[in-house]
Amino acid sequence: MNASLPDVPEVRVVGLPLLTSGFDLVERLDLAMHLKVHGPLEPIAGEQLATLAEQISLRGRGGAGFPFAKKLRAVAEAAIRRGVRPVVVINGSEDEPACRKDTVLINRAPHLILDGALLAAEALGARTLVVGVTRDSTEASMQAALAERGLSNRRGSILRARVQRNPVRMVTGESSALVRSADGGPPLPPGRKVRTSDSGVGGAPTLLSNAETFAQLAVAARIGAERYRRTGLRDEPGTVLLTLSGAVARPMVVEAPTGVPLRYVLQLAGAPPLPQGVLTGGYHGKWLDAVTAHDAVVSRASLEACGGALGAGAILPLGPGTCPLGEALHVANWLAAESAGQCGPCYLGLPAAARGLADVLDGGGPTALEALREVTRAVKRRGACKHPDGSAAFLESTIAAFTDDLAAHVLGDGCGRPVEGVLPLHDDSPQGQGSSGRKLAVDWTLCQGHGLCADIVPELIQLGPDGFPAVAEAAVPRYSEARAQRAVRRCPALALRIEEAPAAIPAQAPSPGLPMLPRGRGRRALGSGR
Repeated sequence: MNASLPDVPEVRVVGLPLLTSGFDLVERLDLAMHLKVHGPLEPIAGEQLATLAEQISLRGRGGAGFPFAKKLRAVAEAAIRRGVRPVVVINGSEDEPACRKDTVLINRAPHLILDGALLAAEALGARTLVVGVTRDSTEASMQAALAERGLSNRRGSILRARVQRNPVRMVTGESSALVRSADGGPPLPPGRKVRTSDSGVGGAPTLLSNAETFAQLAVAARIGAERYRRTGLRDEPGTVLLTLSGAVARPMVVEAPTGVPLRYVLQLAGAPPLPQGVLTGGYHGKWLDAVTAHDAVVSRASLEACGGALGAGAILPLGPGTCPLGEALHVANWLAAESAGQCGPCYLGLPAAARGLADVLDGGGPTALEALREVTRAVKRRGACKHPDGSAAFLESTIAAFTDDLAAHVLGDGCGRPVEGVLPLHDDSPQGQGSSGRKLAVDWTLCQGHGLCADIVPELIQLGPDGFPAVAEAAVPRYSEARAQRAVRRCPALALRIEEAPAAIPAQAPSPGLPMLPRGRGRRALGSGR
């Protein structure tokens, strides 16, 4: 069973703190303590704020890394052109199991985030502020912070501010999903790509950025660009927040200046001296081998240059005692279950990719490996959001990084190591994993191989070479519930049924794919993988 991280893990600092100032004094900086630690903040005119963001090379810290100044100017220009008030949105929807840096900031320093967002709102003339969160702790902390400032969503307020609570799902953190939910719709990507700077919340130009990004802006506005640039690299000044988990002695969030050796940060968290690999950028990120990770430094450019990714700042080393491909299969199954179920590349492609990796681990040989490569290529650049692209990049990087293990599984009997479940996932509750808590099961004594089920729910059931379902039972994600029920109703032989899934599966030596039951053979227990 995979580990999970607490909402607020241990926080450490390399060098002098900027974002985490005051964390050694109190658990949470309320408004009074925030002002004691950071001091007051004066408004800044729009162009001056954009210039400040340029001078400190501020990019979005949510993963995409888009220049903040360019986004700020685009929103201002769209608002002037259309003659409407823009909206400011803080994206605190940190739903990836390996990321906690925004959650830590919202729980412990919410006013630093609000400072940056309110600076932008004042500069743009915005009258609406929305804070997107997905956790009980972040919702409570941000609600309290708004109350401490006297901000509310009451009509007639100079600035209407509210917290938008969404479910813990990978796709709810996507910008268009947050905008859609803020407008009263489902927290899912709409399928049509529209820049939020042109049309966001309520159709108005919207400045949407990650929680850490606004906090960095607030720090720079207080200390000035020149002092801010004294920390870190010349082309990427300042600090970054990193979440360290995986094979570490102490999972933690670290604030570190850019340019710090990655190996130093790993040592701080108690990572193995020679990890098999280091996953950078989280579950939409890329793997580095031990030698490359040893030479890399903490910066977007450095990690990209050596084949990694900074992404949302998640860093996960793997120790020598676990099967890296088996660990990746746990994640691949979780990524497939996190689909919004709206487009084929996601709700068909990602489960197929997870099954492909399971086939490789199960002795499918070169044919299974080539099928896996083909399906990962097929899902890229075709989804309604970036979830298929990021998931495919993770799988492609896994294949490229662990060539020795891959060869052992493809050409031999496997690497011989167990899967320890060191890569964190959400807990086993259905709510935490996009599952309906139910499973689709085939009664082999009745099944006649009509194949209608595979046509209705191809993301869950495929036909084997003999024309019968290749799946004995499969967990039903929320997005597939309606189709699964339709498949049950339309089965001519009444061989398909929906059952309640067990509340929890005991941790065992895992190999996490769907339980496969080819005709005429014994069941190969592959576990649920989540």
